Amino acid sequence: MLIPRMIALMFLLSVNLWLLRRTTKMQMLPLLATPTLIKGILPDGLFFVDCAFGFNSQGLAFTLDSDPPAEDEIVAGGIGRNFISRDLLEATSMDDAMNRIKSSEVSVGHSYNLFETSTRRIVNVETASRKRISVYEVGNTPFFHANMYLHLPINQVQDENSISRQKRAAVLTKESKGDFLSLLEDMDDKKYPIYTTGPLLHTLCTALIDLDKQTLSIIEWNPKKGDVSHVCSISPQKSP
Repeated sequence: MLIPRMIALMFLLSVNLWLLRRTTKMQMLPLLATPTLIKGILPDGLFFVDCAFGFNSQGLAFTLDSDPPAEDEIVAGGIGRNFISRDLLEATSMDDAMNRIKSSEVSVGHSYNLFETSTRRIVNVETASRKRISVYEVGNTPFFHANMYLHLPINQVQDENSISRQKRAAVLTKESKGDFLSLLEDMDDKKYPIYTTGPLLHTLCTALIDLDKQTLSIIEWNPKKGDVSHVCSISPQKSP
């Protein structure tokens, strides 16, 4: 079966351009669990699956990826992280979105990347059980986030895949849109490449959020080739 796995996050911030790049991958594993994907349909006919990224009519967008904590950090009976992700679709502002994340008692870890078109803010929020949370406000420095905690002190799984990708991204140039496209198609590390083509992991698409144009573009397969399959407006919608 195919189980969604969120792998790489990059965004570029400059005077005239705010971009988020996110790679969505699928991991081929034995039948261990059955994931549930919710197809959201907006009033204007746009649709998306809210397991990887989403947006609402308030001009808010988000992407997410798993940060696996160590076993002793997991709290049984907590809220599943994707239920919280779906709740973000109801947020009316960046602050409201962060309050929804902070007020939830999660069982494991997660990383949320929040975007607000009206203020041009981008924040990365790392969460863990017992309502532990860390908020990183993104500024002018490029930021890469694999499946590991970066700023929330916690005992976490030492995943060689994420560690290798984090180290590789740190040495690559991140000054332009082309640089980021090249980074996300990087296959220099043969064992743990950023862009994967199998047999275990496959990069399916990349979501590009542009806060200048207020759009979310979905690029299929290799991001460098720029095969944009969908472009969605994330501009705030006026109430009727």
